Amino acid sequence: MDKNTVVEFSGREETTDPLTEILRRGARELLQQAIEAELSTFMDTFRERRLDDGRAAVVRNGHLPVRDIQTGIGPVAVKVPKVRSKDGKPVTFRSALVPPYVRKARTLESALPWLYLKGVSTGEMEEALRILVGPEAKGLSASTVSRLKSQWKQEYEAWRKQGLNKDRWVYIWVDGIYSGLRSEESKLCALVVIG
Repeated sequence: MDKNTVVEFSGREETTDPLTEILRRGARELLQQAIEAELSTFMDTFRERRLDDGRAAVVRNGHLPVRDIQTGIGPVAVKVPKVRSKDGKPVTFRSALVPPYVRKARTLESALPWLYLKGVSTGEMEEALRILVGPEAKGLSASTVSRLKSQWKQEYEAWRKQGLNKDRWVYIWVDGIYSGLRSEESKLCALVVIG
């Protein structure tokens, strides 16, 4: 019995949703317009800065390489413009919307702890996000989740050490949220305090 009866589905991960593609295109255009508006405001601050011959000292100088930002609707390509100073005084444009090295939207990063607490293991995180965000979900691997876990631990330690006496609280609500992680002896519980 050497007969292989497994049938491969080609193009399974390349399913396109026209609505999602329209949303991505619209998001890309809106984001590009917002970055251009940021650049325009930035360039206005240097309008008075001129060279000896009267030309502008700070000018546009192309774009940084296109990069994809992972969002809830999948990757959105972004082109951030560059500027150049002709008078020798350094000038750098940094977009507040798309800071350097940012590859994921904050809402997507905030989904990671929720998925983790719901019992999705670090090894399955990439597959779960591929289903939620789309097949183009990149940079959301188990190592990313492990790095974020260490960051969450540091934030927790800083929060745990700060006192509650710096603010006046009318009510403090405290509850425990049990995760879906399976354990032989006990379930993991996250303490939540809201003031």
